[in-house]
Amino acid sequence: MTRLRTHAVTARFAAAFSLIATLLLLCSVSSSAQEQEQSSVRVIRELKHDVSAPLAELERMTPAQPHHFSPRLLKILPTGPASNAPEYAAPDVALQQASLPPVAANLGLNIDGLGQGQYGFNVELTPPDTNGAVGATQYVQWVNAQFAVFDKNGALVAGPTDGNALWAGFGGGCETNNDGDPIVQYDKMANRWVFTQFSILTLPYTECVAVSTTSDATGTYNRYAFSFGNADLPDYPKLGVWPDAYYMSFNLFLNGTFIGADACALDRNAMLAGNDSTIICFQQPSSVASLLPSDMDGTIPPAGGEPAFFMNFGTGTIQLWAFHVDFTTPTNSTFIGPTVLPVATFTARCFRSCVAQPGTTQRLDALGDRPMYRLAYRQFPNGVESLVFNHSISTGVRWYEVRNPNGTPTVFQQGTFGPNSTTRWMGSIAMDQSGDMALGYSVSSSSVYPSIYFTGRVAADTPGSMEGEQLIFSGSGSQTGGVSRWGDYSAMTVDPVDDCTFWYTQEYIQSNGSFNWNTRISNLIFPNCGNGSGPSPTAVLSATKLIFPKTLIGQTTSLTVTLTNTGNATLNISKIVTTGDFAVQSNTCGAQVLAGNNCAITVGFTPTAKNSRTGILQLTDNAANNPQRVTLTGMGMSIALSPTALNFGAEPVGQTSTPQPVTISNVSTASVNLTGFSIGGIPADYTISDNSCGTSLAAGTNCSLNVSFNPTKTGVRKAKLNVANNGGGTATATLTGTGQ
Repeated sequence: MTRLRTHAVTARFAAAFSLIATLLLLCSVSSSAQEQEQSSVRVIRELKHDVSAPLAELERMTPAQPHHFSPRLLKILPTGPASNAPEYAAPDVALQQASLPPVAANLGLNIDGLGQGQYGFNVELTPPDTNGAVGATQYVQWVNAQFAVFDKNGALVAGPTDGNALWAGFGGGCETNNDGDPIVQYDKMANRWVFTQFSILTLPYTECVAVSTTSDATGTYNRYAFSFGNADLPDYPKLGVWPDAYYMSFNLFLNGTFIGADACALDRNAMLAGNDSTIICFQQPSSVASLLPSDMDGTIPPAGGEPAFFMNFGTGTIQLWAFHVDFTTPTNSTFIGPTVLPVATFTARCFRSCVAQPGTTQRLDALGDRPMYRLAYRQFPNGVESLVFNHSISTGVRWYEVRNPNGTPTVFQQGTFGPNSTTRWMGSIAMDQSGDMALGYSVSSSSVYPSIYFTGRVAADTPGSMEGEQLIFSGSGSQTGGVSRWGDYSAMTVDPVDDCTFWYTQEYIQSNGSFNWNTRISNLIFPNCGNGSGPSPTAVLSATKLIFPKTLIGQTTSLTVTLTNTGNATLNISKIVTTGDFAVQSNTCGAQVLAGNNCAITVGFTPTAKNSRTGILQLTDNAANNPQRVTLTGMGMSIALSPTALNFGAEPVGQTSTPQPVTISNVSTASVNLTGFSIGGIPADYTISDNSCGTSLAAGTNCSLNVSFNPTKTGVRKAKLNVANNGGGTATATLTGTGQ
C-alpha cells in the first residue's frame, strides 16, 4: 500500500482492480486466442548493493524513527471503482453445502506475534499487513513496520526490529524510510531468507531487497535497492520464489492514477551470490491489477526452464500468465497470457468498510477486489503440478486448485467456504506434501469479534469441499475510531523441514479501539501427512555424522556416505548441498534413486582456518523425512611437517645414524606458537638436534630440525616426532628404523 505524507497523517494506498469490460470481451473468444506475448521489456538496474553486518549490529546502527509511536492510518487507493455498496450475491454453485466433521489437522504452537503490548511492540501503523515465513530453524514475522525472529518453539530470538534496520548504513531511502508493504519469504531451495519493502516517502521510488547469506535470519544480508524512478509508484508488492528468479508483482500508479500491474523478475542467482543484479519487468495495461506470482513449496522444483506463473481473477474467470526470464539477453524474456479459465459465478466481497463487528457501526475493509497472497505452487512425485489461491466473495472464501499450468491448465477443483452468515475474508492457503490443504482467514459479524480461524481438507475429501473450521484465536474487541483498514494480507506457509507443518499468521483485536491490533502465530499439521498408503520413497543415510581426519589448511581429505532408498517409490532428489569448509566431490545419485537402490556421495574437507570446522551435508528430496542431514566435523591444522615419514633403515645397536632433516611450515595466515618438540613411542631410540624453530612461527614461513636414529635394542623400532602448537593440533611424522 502506498503512503503519501499529509501533515500528521501518512496516507497509504493499495490496489484494487476493475477487469469487467476486458473480461467480457475475453469471454467471447477461446483461451488460446486470448494468449499473447507482452513484448515491452523493462530492465531496472540496481542503485546499489552490498553485504550487511549481522542483524544485531544493524539494530544498533538504526536511529530512532522520526514518527515512532505516532499512529498513522494507512489509507487505501483502489485501482478501479470501489464502494461500500451492499453486495449482490450472485448464485454460487461452488458454495459448499455439506457440513463435514471438524478439520482433521492438529493445532500446535499458538502464540502472540507482534502487536500492541507484545515484546515491547507499539502499534504505529494500521493495518499491519501481517505476513511471515517459516525456515529451517526459525519463524520470521513482519508487520508494519517491524519484524521479529522466533525459534520454532515460539521463543523470541531477535526483535522487534524496524524494517529499515536491514539497510542500516546502506544509504538512500532504504535506510532512511520505513514505509512498509513488507514481505518476508524463505527460499527453500537455497535455505536463505528474502526480505523486501518499498521506500516511497522520498524519491526515487525504490524497492528494497535483502537476501540472507545463511539460513540464520539474525546473520548478514546481501542488500539491494532498485529504483522505479520518480513517476511510477510500485504499490502492493508481492513476492514468489522460483528456481530462476524471485518474481514480484506491483500495482503501478502515475500521479495517483492506476496505470496497470507490473510483473517482474529479480535475478535470484546474482542476489544469492551478492553480485550485481537487475529486475526485468512487463508492465500490463490498466485492465490488469493485483497479480500474484507463483511461489514454490515442497522439494520437487519445476522442470528446468519452466516459466513462473502469475494469476488473478475476473468476472466468472481466473486468469493465468507465464513468465520466462532471460537475464543474459533480456529481450528474450516473455510474458504470455492470459489463459482465461471459467469458474463458478461469484460476486466479489466489497472493497471498503463492509465487514460488520459487534457493538459498533464501524465496518472493516474486505479488499474483495484482489486475490489473496500466496499463489502456492507444488509438484508431486507423480509429476502433477498444482497452484492454489483464494479470494473473498459475498458467500465466503473462494479457493481454487489449478493443475497443469505449464501445459493445458485446468481448474481441478474449486469451492466456496461459507458455512454460515458470518463473514470470512483475508485468507491464505497452501498444500502439504500429501496434497492436504490448510486455509486460514479472519472471521467477524455483528455478534462475533474479529477472530482467527482455519479450515482444511485431506486429498481424499470430496473435491471442492473443506472440513469443519477450527478456532485459532478468539478476538475480544472491535476496531473503532473511524478506522476500517484490516489486513491487507495474511500468510500460510509450509515448513521446509518436514514439508507437512503449516504456519499461519493473522491479525485480531483484543479490546475495542483503534491502533491497538494484535497478531497471532500458529502452526498445524494433518497427522497422516507423509504417511499415505500409496507408494513412497524412504531415504536412509549410512551415517548421520562424518568426522574427518586432521587436515592441513588448503589441503583436502575425503569421506563417503551412502544413500539408500528403502521405500517402494522413486526418490526424487532436488538438491544436495554442503556448508562450511566442505564440498561434494562426487555424487553417483543423480536426480533419482529407484526403490531398493543406493548411491554414494563423497564429501571433501578443505579447511580455511585452524581448529574445529563444522558444516552440514543436506539432501532435499521427496521422502517423508526430507531433508536429510549429515553433520560434518574436521580439524584444520596450520603446521605441516615434511616429510611426514622418516625411514632410517638398519643401524647397529649403540650407534647413531646420519641425521635426517624435517621442515616445519606454517601454512596459515597467522603466527603459530610452537609449544613443544618431542619423540613419542620409543623415545630413547631417536634424538632431535639442530632445531632452528624457536617458540613461534610466522605465517607462511618455515624452520627445520634434524632427527637421528640410535637403537637401544635389535628389531624394528617405531616412534613419532611430535610438534605441539596452537595451530589446530599436534603435527606428527612417523619414525621407523631397525636395530642390529
